[in-house]
This record gives sequence, structure tokens and C-alpha cells, in this order.
Amino acid sequence: MKYDSFEDLPVWQAAADFGAAMFDWTDQTAFRGRGDLADQLQRAALSISNNIAEGFERGTTAELLQFLYYARGSAGEVRSMLDVMLRVDLFASINSDIPGFQSQCLSISRQLRGWANSLQNSEIKGQRHLNDQSRLDYENRERSQTFQRRLDKLNSEAREKREADARAARATRGRHQGAGDGDA
Repeated sequence: MKYDSFEDLPVWQAAADFGAAMFDWTDQTAFRGRGDLADQLQRAALSISNNIAEGFERGTTAELLQFLYYARGSAGEVRSMLDVMLRVDLFASINSDIPGFQSQCLSISRQLRGWANSLQNSEIKGQRHLNDQSRLDYENRERSQTFQRRLDKLNSEAREKREADARAARATRGRHQGAGDGDA
């Protein structure tokens, strides 16, 4: 699927929702007087969606990949802080919220990893490198691959039909031979 803006990306939406939730959550009294933890959680959570956006807008696949890994790094930073909070008695009153945040953050990280993996295997260098010829080449490759997949499917279906016909013919021969044996 093609997205025209980062705001349309499901992973960006999840990251933005996560960042907003983190801002609301860290506004609780449990964070008051605890140093920069709330600020660091907010900045790291916000960094996830910001890095997705910046990478998307850069215009090259290589830069997008770089920023997707930055976003994953920020997600890891948030998960690490949440895990440490579970180990500190000072946050016992809000510990029940942490597994949900960890799960959301892990889901975002997995989505980013999947996207990055697909980009690493792509021949597309990014919007900045697109011109009429590269677009035409890409479209031709896509059409060729689609045609090949259809052809492979038709060949597979034809092979399956031939095999089924051969099995049916063998079964019919077997019944005729069995009937002939009884007549002798």
C-alpha cells in the first residue's frame, strides 16, 4: 500500500497515540519530585513518531531506514525506562499501567522492524530518486512480476488438474480390471 503522508501511516498513528498517552500518564503525582524521568519518557515517546515523520519526509529509502531505526531506538529507550520503573517501589502506585505501555511500545517497535525489513529488500531508492524513467522501470517490473505470479498460479492449477485426472483414470482402470477379474 502506498501512503502519501506520514500521518496516514498506521505505525505513525500508533506512535502518536502512544506519545500522547505518555504525556497524560506522566502528568500524575507519582512523577513529581522524581527528577527528569517524566520529561525523558515524554521526549523518548515523542521521538518515536517524530523520527517516523522525519524519515518519511527525507525522500530516500536509505534515510527512511535510518530514521526508522532511530524510532525503534526511542521505543527501546521507553521500554527500558518502564521496566526500571517496575523495579522501583516509588512507582508501585502506577505499576499496573506499565505492562500496557510496554505492550504498545513493543507493537510499534515490531511494526517498525517489519517495515524496515521490507525496505531493505526494496529496489526503490526513494522519492528523491524518482524520475519518469525510474517510475516506468518500476511499473514494468511490477507488471512483469504480477504476470509471472499469475502464470505460476495457472501452471500450478493445470498441474493439479492433470494429476487429479490421472488419479481418476487410474481409479477407473482399477475398477474395470477388478470387474474383469470376476468374469473369468
